[in-house]
Amino acid sequence: MAKITRRQFVNNTAKASAVFPLFTVAGTKSSAAVLGANDRIRIGVAGINGRGQSHIAGFAGQPGVEVSYLIDPDTNLYESRGKQVRDRGGNSPTCVQDIREALDDKNLDAVSVATCNHWHSLITVWACQAGKDVYVEKPISHNVFEGRKCVEAAAKYKRVVQHGTQQRSDGNRAGQIAAIQSGKYGKLLVSKGYCCKPRWSIGFRNVEKVPSNLDWNLWLGPAPMQDFHRNLHTYNWHWFWDTGNGDTGNQGVHEMDVARWAIKGATLPKRIFSIGGRYIPGEKDQGETPNMQVSVYDYGETILLFETRGLVGKGNAPDRNVSNEFYTSEGVIKGWKFYPKSGGEAVPVEGEEATVTAGGAFGSFINAVRSRKPEDINCDAAAGHYSSALCHLGNISYRLGQESSFDTKSDAFADNDTVGDSIEMLRDNLEAVNIKLADTTYMVGRDLKFNPETEQFDGDDDANALLTRNYRKPFVVPEKV
Repeated sequence: MAKITRRQFVNNTAKASAVFPLFTVAGTKSSAAVLGANDRIRIGVAGINGRGQSHIAGFAGQPGVEVSYLIDPDTNLYESRGKQVRDRGGNSPTCVQDIREALDDKNLDAVSVATCNHWHSLITVWACQAGKDVYVEKPISHNVFEGRKCVEAAAKYKRVVQHGTQQRSDGNRAGQIAAIQSGKYGKLLVSKGYCCKPRWSIGFRNVEKVPSNLDWNLWLGPAPMQDFHRNLHTYNWHWFWDTGNGDTGNQGVHEMDVARWAIKGATLPKRIFSIGGRYIPGEKDQGETPNMQVSVYDYGETILLFETRGLVGKGNAPDRNVSNEFYTSEGVIKGWKFYPKSGGEAVPVEGEEATVTAGGAFGSFINAVRSRKPEDINCDAAAGHYSSALCHLGNISYRLGQESSFDTKSDAFADNDTVGDSIEMLRDNLEAVNIKLADTTYMVGRDLKFNPETEQFDGDDDANALLTRNYRKPFVVPEKV
């Protein structure tokens, strides 16, 4: 791959910061041909505070793999995370704050992205343009537009891009999905996912001075400039729209991906509806995203139904539940058992033959980097885009909703008993934690019509505006990759 000058790179992405006035995009050995088992793959881990530690552990120490860069705006992390690399891989990584400095190294082959959600797509696009392969954590995007740009960048630059929905690398799960798609347990009517993890109050944290070890401008990146507070940094950014996507787009994207996977040939739906709210018993907190939400997606003959409930796991609240269920014309699959409508005894689900690239999520990525075969990517950019987009679409319906009393009933999917059961469960969950429905409200989302081909809403400018965001230069996901 020929070198791309800084001017060419700027035209494709955005005007880069003055920190790297000589930044160029260089080819790597991974851009040339199939790599042998003895060829060393050098990878940079971007975002090393939380999930990034799993990336370090997953890549460092793999045969023929070297974690050569650690990238994070927080310099306080370098010593401890560098030690993790040295202990596992034996080398001392280069630590930098800005991903662009790592991408300028022609010896770097791949980037592993474990940053906040709002950075996932931009790093993916930049890395593809720089000739690097990408393992990107879920969700691949912060909005629908970004996910499509990742798909385009992977195709244009012929990059391996694997999405971090790890169940795609599980042979047993792949066999179960193949069995559901085969029809041996009946026609799939409702594919349901649960993301019910404890998500209670995050309280309020005051604005304070940015710590000297943190480049706040880089941390915010594509997000609007705003004041620093400890609920944004380091974990609770998930619950703010500028940086996260709520738990539906956090833990939930894993189960959303499985739910969509089970619907044979499913990409994006033709209709979306979401309902819920943010509820903190006895108080309010600083978070913005819903912690109680039911989202419904119409795929024609099959409905994808998703419950996100965070008021679980303590006191009289319902139990934690992170799982999938599949309702068919003949019964329901829960866990690894099929419960027939006839009332007969539950039977174990027998998986169909299915193949995944070996090595788990991280090992299979390295195998695909070596082989250069698209079929070796267990969850490619397109699969990641569609499943992540479902999370965003549900959130768009919610954000455009009307605040209503619990006496208000929506006509959306009112004739589907399984959807009705989920909404009733949301109400029951609230009452179980002593939230009086008569004294509160919920957000009844907009019933949205969507075109899966154009990835646009039909005649709804408000909804289409939320498919993307206003980017803060120079951190712009480009229209043309």
